[in-house]
Amino acid sequence: MELTTNSFVIADAKKCINCKVCELACAAAHNKNTCKTVGNLEIPIMPRLFVTQVGNINMPIQCHHCEDAPCAKVCLVGAIKNTDNKIVINEQECIGCKACAIACPFGAIELSTSYKSIANKCDLCNGNSKLACVEACPNKALSLVNLKELKENRNKKALLSLVNMGKEI
Repeated sequence: MELTTNSFVIADAKKCINCKVCELACAAAHNKNTCKTVGNLEIPIMPRLFVTQVGNINMPIQCHHCEDAPCAKVCLVGAIKNTDNKIVINEQECIGCKACAIACPFGAIELSTSYKSIANKCDLCNGNSKLACVEACPNKALSLVNLKELKENRNKKALLSLVNMGKEI
């Protein structure tokens, strides 16, 4: 049986300029209301990734869709599941216990508090064909990582490098 790995979005800290456009694009993409703007007094901006700065290093932090997801393991009601190779939260089942936020090694889970606490995190723009944060980033600092494809590409690159090195000898 072949293990399938979940894809996730990762940032290149060398390219991130802390503009937070990814946060705005994420919030707009996940706004279930028909609001034409990103946020207003009734509809708060609720991104599912968080640009974080330490010193002069900036980078969005978001869910890595772990195959053996600690957040899903600790969810008391089973609201967090690995579905279609991504970790998703069923917001209707979430009881807001915060255990998932504590268990996440990346700090990628936020609790929205509109009328009750509900866990919220990157869902890879579930249901959309494009990733809002990746598309919006002006410096192309964000990219979708598929580990299987990444490994295959690196193996091919290594093979070509070895072949070329053999020609030089």
